[in-house]
Amino acid sequence: MRADIFCRVVDNYGDIGVCWRLARRLAQVPGWRPRLWVDDLRAFARIQPGLDPEQARQQCLGIDIVHWTPAPPADLTPGDVVIEAFACDPPDAFLAAMRQAHPVWINLEYLSAEAWIESCHGLPSQRPDGLVKHFYFPGFTPATGGLLREPGLSAERDALQASPEQQESVLRALGVPPDALSRRRDGARLVSLFCYPDAPVDALASALAADPRPTVLLAPEGVAPSLEAACAAPGRPTLVRLPFVSQPDFDRLLWCADLNFVRGEDSFVRAAWAARPLVWQIYPQHDQVHLDKLEAWLARYPATEGARALIRAWNQPDSPQALGPALATALEPEAWQAWARAARDWDAAQADRPDLAENLAAFCAELAKKR
Repeated sequence: MRADIFCRVVDNYGDIGVCWRLARRLAQVPGWRPRLWVDDLRAFARIQPGLDPEQARQQCLGIDIVHWTPAPPADLTPGDVVIEAFACDPPDAFLAAMRQAHPVWINLEYLSAEAWIESCHGLPSQRPDGLVKHFYFPGFTPATGGLLREPGLSAERDALQASPEQQESVLRALGVPPDALSRRRDGARLVSLFCYPDAPVDALASALAADPRPTVLLAPEGVAPSLEAACAAPGRPTLVRLPFVSQPDFDRLLWCADLNFVRGEDSFVRAAWAARPLVWQIYPQHDQVHLDKLEAWLARYPATEGARALIRAWNQPDSPQALGPALATALEPEAWQAWARAARDWDAAQADRPDLAENLAAFCAELAKKR
């Protein structure tokens, strides 16, 4: 199955993060050969070392990469499957070729825990030109497409989390300096932070400073620029800035951390696979509709009420005063242990199901039989 995946980078790195993981995962499915079209190769290069943002066509990790421009190369015809990520229609010239080839056409939707997606998952949309597009929803239940997860991920994660020496080696390679590693060995909590610009990071730094256990705070370069000032006072978290790294290295970072603050879709799913407590900042939308989506996930996430309160407070940047008490409650020893157990239970329950790529490959194979 030759598959074309189209990715339009709308905001930051979430779109390309999901699409690049999907391309690499589909390449592991027997008989599948994905090709990834990306309109912003510079954003792509931030998370994939070795990618050349100046090249119109290249290979990376054995996968064909095409720079998606208004005039795509005429010699690139549609494969057996066309996957548009998050409703980004392929270019007109490519659509014209699709009308001749009639590939399986998938609109990969955003991840949601809302119940309504189960009734829409897999539904077709017949177009006037004869093409049919099917809507495919990632999700947390067997009635959805599932979550992206690579074979052997749990075993690799468990091996790293069982070895403090390997963890320190990973962190050192990622750029964590010796003094921060020493503080971690002495018992400091390791917290990773990846957030949107409106996250209440100043309140977070104050709340972590009030916790009896010291904190080493890891954040990517350029994210939450006010952290330097917020962490400057004595007793505040030790802030370490890290460069953007490849996706496998980002996974290992999440595995090493005790607590992960993540944003959007890609880093959220990867933090879930870390089997560690996570705080999700959902992508903000008009009229606060994103908070309904957050509540739908919280209804499924088996965390303590204190952890839920912390996650809600993190998603209410206009009310930062709620963050400190919520964090203090969530980090109390008994509550923290219960949250850690819930994170492991959540990981195990989701890992029992087929992953998104397996489900999608099977769905496309069935549709291909009917063409």
